[in-house]
Amino acid sequence: MASKEDLLKQYFGHSAFRPGQETLIDALLDGRDVLGVMPTGAGKSICYQIPALMLPGITLVVSPLISLMKDQVASLCQTGVAAAYINSSLSYAQYLEVLRRAGRGTYKIIYVAPERLSTEGFLAFAESAELSLLAVDEAHCVSQWGQDFRPSYLKIAEFCAALPKRPTVGAFTATATDEVKRDIVRRLALDEPLELTTGFDRPNLFFSVETPASKDVWLGAFVAGRAEQSGIVYCATRKNVEKVCESLQRQGVAATRYHAGLEDAERRANQEDFLYDRARVMVATNAFGMGIDKSNVSYVVHYNMPKNIESYYQEAGRAGRDGSKAECVLLYAPKDVRTAKFLIENSEENEALTEEERAAVRERDLARLVKMAGYCKTTDCLRRYILQYFGEKAPLHCGSCGNCCGKLERIDITTEAQKILSGVTRVERKYRKGLGVTLIVRMLHGGKDQRVLELGLDELPTYGILSELDRTTIRRYIDHMIEQDYLLLTEGEYPVLRTTEKAKDVLFHSEQVVILVKKREEPVKTKQLAEADGGLYAELRALRAEIAQRESVPAYVVFSNATLQDMAAKQPLTYAGFLSVNGVGTRKAERYGAVFIDCIRAWKDRRIEGS
Repeated sequence: MASKEDLLKQYFGHSAFRPGQETLIDALLDGRDVLGVMPTGAGKSICYQIPALMLPGITLVVSPLISLMKDQVASLCQTGVAAAYINSSLSYAQYLEVLRRAGRGTYKIIYVAPERLSTEGFLAFAESAELSLLAVDEAHCVSQWGQDFRPSYLKIAEFCAALPKRPTVGAFTATATDEVKRDIVRRLALDEPLELTTGFDRPNLFFSVETPASKDVWLGAFVAGRAEQSGIVYCATRKNVEKVCESLQRQGVAATRYHAGLEDAERRANQEDFLYDRARVMVATNAFGMGIDKSNVSYVVHYNMPKNIESYYQEAGRAGRDGSKAECVLLYAPKDVRTAKFLIENSEENEALTEEERAAVRERDLARLVKMAGYCKTTDCLRRYILQYFGEKAPLHCGSCGNCCGKLERIDITTEAQKILSGVTRVERKYRKGLGVTLIVRMLHGGKDQRVLELGLDELPTYGILSELDRTTIRRYIDHMIEQDYLLLTEGEYPVLRTTEKAKDVLFHSEQVVILVKKREEPVKTKQLAEADGGLYAELRALRAEIAQRESVPAYVVFSNATLQDMAAKQPLTYAGFLSVNGVGTRKAERYGAVFIDCIRAWKDRRIEGS
């Protein structure tokens, strides 16, 4: 039998394992349960695919989304691994055919939807089949404390217990706090598992937070500067998805949309347009993405702030899956916090939870929202903020995020702070119960909103005292003053703004209040690799697109962007040289080596002739 190192190179084109992979693989081969927490792009799937090739019988992979199964199976088949999937996209005849072939030993890996496990027909198949390994992808879905809890995942442990011989179980996820990890072990009934967290850092991702005056104008310029790149734009609501998608399309961008309000057929068609690069920008709610294995996403922009760091990191992590440099930008506005809070408080109740559990989940979600808002407001290192949230140590400065690389300027806002504190003090005197931030901002700005006039806020001496500033700036100053303990935002369903003892130092003793603000700049156009290597990368991309179209697979299934970049750098002219390219395995070298080498040779010949 081939060694795990040989299989890694033969099927996946890598000459060495990434951190944590070999440890998890060895544990599964020894029959020990595992829980692997590895960031997106770190190679979780190889941790169960290599054992699947080495163990007897079949490996079942429980996966939450049809799109993920199709992508994974297409990629495996391209590399020469016999794989199939079972989900609702198959007709009954197709489903029976997969089971018939599986019974004959055709497949080494079968992807299955969690709902399928509890069906009588599938259980009968599983009881008679030789199942050596059960891998649970997106394992955080089993935890009520995770951001994507799915009740169907709770049936996995019951399924394993019903089998004549329990298979080894491997659970894998990209985002899990300590609380979620404990819940995964308990709910999947993992038996003294090897737990391994390789770290959450994604060095290839550049994180930044922007607060543009107009999100639409900023986004249009950003996308226009990345004309050859594929990206995702996440919006909090369906309404914003429609608006943003139409705006990009009017600018001539090949954009499409995805949200739960669309018909299934349109969602599938739009998703395929994105996966096959017919649409280079996907505008979507968080209904899109979990398990999307598109490796050539160069940027993810959040048009609205997500509800928690877990969701943000998972969604942003869909950029740069192949290890290429990628950008993760969050466009922040204070009203995003109100939108997120509304979505939390009006989320669909989960019938699998008790009333007490629902209350606990809601309280936890609101606490997570505070942390998410903190990420948007901090002037410290953004990467450090994320890693510390997940319990990891990190240096003070990463040197590659918007805050570390951005130009921050110190602004003295003492006068503005005094006016804000005076306004809050006046409100406290007039309304003993206090008022929320939004109304106070409108009062200070001099707004004529109906509620402002009804409450008589226009009669206060501080009404319109900051009319020269826009509301977003006033809100940013208030947020900063809350962080610095000059103001307090109370807890509860209807939080109100209060002054603190420390406010007196600013009001009566002229204590200076300074805020660090990132200089507002237009989005920078990224340098295309085609310009850097004289056009070879562009020619390799064109050849890949031609092959992908002919074989009816997404382009990244042929080769990832990272593989093409390495190919453009090494410029191999022999079969052995082609095999040295990272991401090129034996099967793909045999299948595509000749045409790519011909492309490289022709390009080099033209360069020589032109020199």
